[in-house]
Amino acid sequence: MWGLVRLLLAWLGGWGCMGRLAAPARAWAGSRGGPGPVLLRNRRSWVWNQFFVIEEYAGPEPVLIGKSLDREEKAQYVLLAQAVDRASNRPLEPPSEFIIKVQDINDNPPIFPLGPYHATVPEMSNVGTSVIQVTAHDADDPSYGNSAKLVYTVLDGLPFFSVDPQTGVVRTAIPNMDRETQEEFLVVIQAKDMGGHMGGLSGSTTVTVTLSDVNDNPPKFPQSLYQFSVVETAGPGTLVGRLRAQDPDLGDNALMAYSILDGEGSEAFSISTDSQGRDGLLTVRKPLDFETRRSYSFRVEATNTLIDPAYLRRGPFKDVASVRVAVQDAPEPPAFTQAAYHLAVPENKAPGTLVGQVSASDLDSPASPIRYSILPHSDPERCFSIEPEDGTIRTVVPLDRETRVWHNLTVLATELDSSAQASRVQVAIQTLDENDNAPQLAEPYDTFVCDSAAPGQLIQVIRALDRDEVGNSSRVSLQGPLGPDANFTVQDNRDGSANLLLPSRPAPPRQAPYLVPIELWDWGQPAMSSTATVTVSVCRCRPDGSVASCRPEAQLSPAGLSTGALLAIITCVGTLLALVVLFVALRRQKQEALMVLEEEDVRENIITYDDEGGGEEDTEAFDISALQNPDGAGPPNPGPPARRDVLPRARAPRQPRPPGPSDVAQLLALRLREADDDPSVPPYDSVQVYGYEGRGSSCGSLSSLGSGSEAGGASGPAEPLDDWGPLFRTLAELYGAKEPPAP
Repeated sequence: MWGLVRLLLAWLGGWGCMGRLAAPARAWAGSRGGPGPVLLRNRRSWVWNQFFVIEEYAGPEPVLIGKSLDREEKAQYVLLAQAVDRASNRPLEPPSEFIIKVQDINDNPPIFPLGPYHATVPEMSNVGTSVIQVTAHDADDPSYGNSAKLVYTVLDGLPFFSVDPQTGVVRTAIPNMDRETQEEFLVVIQAKDMGGHMGGLSGSTTVTVTLSDVNDNPPKFPQSLYQFSVVETAGPGTLVGRLRAQDPDLGDNALMAYSILDGEGSEAFSISTDSQGRDGLLTVRKPLDFETRRSYSFRVEATNTLIDPAYLRRGPFKDVASVRVAVQDAPEPPAFTQAAYHLAVPENKAPGTLVGQVSASDLDSPASPIRYSILPHSDPERCFSIEPEDGTIRTVVPLDRETRVWHNLTVLATELDSSAQASRVQVAIQTLDENDNAPQLAEPYDTFVCDSAAPGQLIQVIRALDRDEVGNSSRVSLQGPLGPDANFTVQDNRDGSANLLLPSRPAPPRQAPYLVPIELWDWGQPAMSSTATVTVSVCRCRPDGSVASCRPEAQLSPAGLSTGALLAIITCVGTLLALVVLFVALRRQKQEALMVLEEEDVRENIITYDDEGGGEEDTEAFDISALQNPDGAGPPNPGPPARRDVLPRARAPRQPRPPGPSDVAQLLALRLREADDDPSVPPYDSVQVYGYEGRGSSCGSLSSLGSGSEAGGASGPAEPLDDWGPLFRTLAELYGAKEPPAP
């Protein structure tokens, strides 16, 4: 059995532990005065001796430990031991537990499990501002020695940052760190165990520190003067240019607002910030005019919109720059002196009445002429005209205010040297009222009165109207028949109306309706008056005042037509019938006058000639011998002188004609002589309105009435017809003049 125990102890010794099994002890025990000594035996037990093994021992002498131990992997081991009988292999006692602890050594350096680190701190922070906390871990036993006692130091990043040796909190070490100078810093932090003493293990990590922006820089224009140009025709809202004040800050800290400081610039231009909040957009605010002003100078201010009170000492956070805008000339249409014209002219004025004048000028060249015209669509009735040279507007026709009060014209002004440059203006012409309309009844009045009506009873309220409005012309007075014999009384109400009343004396009974004359006049200058008629029928009424029946004559009239209207219709019909009869009679008389008297009648040749002919050289279509000269006629026959404006009752015997002539000249002379010798044939000219062409002209008459014939001994024209020019060449040929020599 003891051999088995020794084997177990040898096995345990292989694990670096040693123990022994204590033998039972004998003791004598007895009581005083009792029997002799008694032998006592204690139970055997384990007596343990601690055995320590250094982890990772690498000394010169080997140690039998079975294997190398690592405390960081397993800090202790728990073993069970039991004594058994070697022969029977029976346990001599219950198993016992014992623990083997591994002693720590400094074999693990500190590590930063969360590294590398990134941190942000505002620029311009004060000294000691916390940036971040770094933490390192050491796997060694913190309860045994200084193997796990760590100390933090800054290896790289001085003098900007520092670290707390115990807590690892990184802080700023200098004030006023400027992001615009250096935005990012790389800090190296070291953790060393053994309390930082010599021989300790260390580990390091990096901390990237970024300085966040604050509004610590005011805006600054890169130049003191900005120059722009804009054409004068640029409309409101046109972009002139961009201005940018530089601000090294970021984000909202660099947002700016722009404003114009001087008054003259703010009237013509406006400035706003773009969508990014950085640039100032200079735009046109009102129309520009090169001829009025050619340049503008003003100042523009840029201001940060967000200002941190903590950094006001670094302000002011604004800057000012000068701006000069040059206005460029551009071709412009004529400009009217007014944006719109309002003219007036009285009605009924004669055509050509001056209404007013519009004026426009060429701004680029004031001496350039302008042509004016009225657009046709604005004056479709052609009531006005305008002088193209000076823009004077006159009436073309008399105007009637009651027809149209306002005339809205569009006048076009065009440069003569450039028709593309044109402008328009509205001209409103008001027609002024004159008292030119007589007052009238508001409507035709056809009323009735009961035959049993009492004297003084109101029959009808008569209302008048006047289309005029000027002065007192709209005030109308009414008056009816005067005198004791009047059947009705008209009472003026002095408000443009009158009451038609029964007189105190009843009207005598009659079958036909009464026609009551009403005189109306206004109070204008001059006063206008008119007369109207009110028809009053006498009817038989029921007790309630409704009409039972009226006179038969009143019932025979067509519904809706008064007696005056019927008379007007009858008059018109009669006039039309008279015109028809007169027209038929004139046509019949004309046909009788143009009837053929005989085959040789000269008027037959004129009436029946229905062809335009060949001109003056065509002598075959009619007999020109019908022309007669009253001065070249032969001696009158005895007796009363024959009338030349009517046909004689008895025709003179015609002379037998000689054989036909061989040329046209002889034919003309023959026919002229026959006409001169025959007093019974009236000259054709007598048919016209004039009976005699007259004398007194220096060149004489051009008619054949005063000419003679060679056969009759009459002389020709006083002057050669060839001297009268080419217009009289044909007439000269008819008179037998020689043709002018060929050129």
